[in-house]
Amino acid sequence: MASSVLINTLILALIPISELRGALPYCYLNGNGLLLSFILAVGANLLVIPLCWIFLETLNRLLLKMKWYERLFDRTLRRAREKVGEKFNRFGYAGLMLFVGIPLPITGTWTGVLGAWVLGLDKKKAALFIALGILMSACIVTALLSLGVGLNSIFIKKVQ
Repeated sequence: MASSVLINTLILALIPISELRGALPYCYLNGNGLLLSFILAVGANLLVIPLCWIFLETLNRLLLKMKWYERLFDRTLRRAREKVGEKFNRFGYAGLMLFVGIPLPITGTWTGVLGAWVLGLDKKKAALFIALGILMSACIVTALLSLGVGLNSIFIKKVQ
C-alpha cells in the first residue's frame, strides 16, 4: 500500500465530513483489500471518540471563562437537552449506536460524541455504544462495497 493512501485514509477517517463513510471506500478503491480498508478506517475512526471528547471539554472549559459564552452555552445546552433528551430517553444508548451506525450524512462519530457530551451521558458507556455504531457503519459500508463497483458511487463521486 502506498503511504499516501494510508495517510489519506487515516485523515479521511478522522475528519467530520467523511469519517468512516469516506475513508473505507477511498482505501478500497485505491487498490487495497476490504479487510485492510475496514481495519484502517475503523481504527482511525475509533480515535475520534477520545479526541472529540477532549476537544469539547477543553474548548468548553476555556470558553466558559467568558460570561457571554457561559450564558449562550447554558441556553443552548438547555434547549438541546430538551429536544434530544426526550429521544434519548426513549431509545437509550442503543439509539446512540444506531445514530452513529447508519452511514448517512450528518450522522457519525463526531456527531455521536457531541450528542453524548451535550446530554451529559456516561463517557465509558457512550464510548462503547459509539464504538459499536462505528463497527455497524463499517459493516454496512463494507457490505455495499463488496456488492460491486457500481455501488461505490454511493460514497465517492468520481471526478474526471
